Amino acid sequence: MSQPQLLRDMALFVEVARRKSFSQAAAALGMPISSLSRRITMFESAVGLRLLDRTTRKLALTSYGEAYLAQISRLVDEAQRTFDDMTAVAKGPSGFLKIAAPPDFWVLRHLSGVITEFSRRHEHIHVHVDLKPAPVDLVGDNYDLAVAIEEPRETSLIVRKVAEVENGMFAAPSYLAERGEPTTPIDLERHQVIVPTQGTSALWSLSRSGETVAITVGGPISCNSPSLARRFAVAGQGITTANVINVDDDLAGGRLRRVLPDWTLPATPVYFVTTSRLLPAKSRSFIDFATKRLAAVLASASRDSNHPAAGRARPVENVMTT
Repeated sequence: MSQPQLLRDMALFVEVARRKSFSQAAAALGMPISSLSRRITMFESAVGLRLLDRTTRKLALTSYGEAYLAQISRLVDEAQRTFDDMTAVAKGPSGFLKIAAPPDFWVLRHLSGVITEFSRRHEHIHVHVDLKPAPVDLVGDNYDLAVAIEEPRETSLIVRKVAEVENGMFAAPSYLAERGEPTTPIDLERHQVIVPTQGTSALWSLSRSGETVAITVGGPISCNSPSLARRFAVAGQGITTANVINVDDDLAGGRLRRVLPDWTLPATPVYFVTTSRLLPAKSRSFIDFATKRLAAVLASASRDSNHPAAGRARPVENVMTT
């Protein structure tokens, strides 16, 4: 087998092995499944070992395949990165950048502006955004990176913490007029709360100036959608939690009021997630740009909130974990 073909087949094997699917790998590579399958079979013959176990329903790596994938993945990633860097030197970062992001209100309102500005600066990069709830399959769905508000469970993923967004408690003036306004965290136990998870109760951890209090709250309505919970709160159904930047219009319009404004709940982290540290130029340029701009945009939006004790979106050090 010639050296150029060997390197090509190594890259094909890595694509199939990571996705554990010939059809997904073929779609990502833009080649027929039959051609891809034939190249992998020839590659296994050249190596002299079976690297993949194939059935009609499942594709799995053999022990040899697992070991070989671990050895050549970095080589293939570095080769791709080198090629991208050479291309970037010639005409700047380019290519198709596929991003997954949660369907949260702040994404629609603030991340969209960051992406718009990035796109104007990088005319050779086509940005595609999918709004998808967690968890996201970065490899299987061919994403270059994901924006996440929960740290992924997969230890192999690379996670960069970008910012933290303050959370607070909010209720409609009509509800507070009827039920009274809480003055201490313990008062929440006698109030009607829109529970953010399935069930009739939840445990909230409230903090103020180094003091932390755990309170069990409950109510007749629960939902896992922040947007729907906000609607329930505006309708006077109880107290809800929310990112402070998501309810600034409701606060300014008098539809909601902040409850216990001196107390906060754990902040919502914002992460960028990738499958490797060896990123192509298009991904690196976006992460570098968006890391600075997104934290600044969120912080600015919080400062501009027209209500007392406005929330803060805090930039954080660029922490990477595996």
